[in-house]
Amino acid sequence: MEVKIEAGWKEILKNEFSRDYFQQIAAFLKTEKVQGKTIYPPGSLIFNAFDKTPFDKVKVVILGQDPYHGPGQAQGLCFSVPDGVPPPPSLVNIYKELHADIGLPIAKTGNLTKWAENGVFLLNAVLTVRANEPASHSKTGWMEFTDAVIRKISAEKTGVVFLLWGKFAQEKQVLIDETRHHVLKAAHPSPFSADKGFFGCRHFSKTNALLAKRGIDPIDWSVAATPSGPTPSERSTLG
Repeated sequence: MEVKIEAGWKEILKNEFSRDYFQQIAAFLKTEKVQGKTIYPPGSLIFNAFDKTPFDKVKVVILGQDPYHGPGQAQGLCFSVPDGVPPPPSLVNIYKELHADIGLPIAKTGNLTKWAENGVFLLNAVLTVRANEPASHSKTGWMEFTDAVIRKISAEKTGVVFLLWGKFAQEKQVLIDETRHHVLKAAHPSPFSADKGFFGCRHFSKTNALLAKRGIDPIDWSVAATPSGPTPSERSTLG
């Protein structure tokens, strides 16, 4: 199977693409398409987090759970939405903590592409979802794939900072070798839990301090709207 993904990730993950569970993911998505189901994000953006943050550029990992399931929201980067889409509540709280932690103004755009391009790997544990049906693809095999991704980062890199927000993300801690990497944990930024330990966690300044100790350039946590331009042509991601 030919998977269209950034070359570094393609090499690192090549064995995963031939495994039975990944064949099952591909077959499932094709069946959904044949049945006329609307899937988010569009095919060209399923591996957007990988394309925007090549393996050798990963400095920080933020783990989400499921893509946004409303029209025009999901873009293959956890917590992120395209320019022109209002930032969802969890992202608004992330911006509030950024402001309190390092003084950045509250961004008007919810597009975190700049973070991704600066080494923040914005990985959802599940990479697709059926429109208006949260967690509808959570049992398709995606979590086996993304667990393998986390293990690869843990085994092949050093000094990565993993930001685990909420119980779901924190369950992935067992996949990370903490003798090689840093793990920072806090409550999820959702309005239901942000005041239970996300606000005040100072993960953004702490991350940069940890990177600096290893001689790694810090993350520029500012967010800027990306220039408008032509929409990328749709392409089949799983062939």
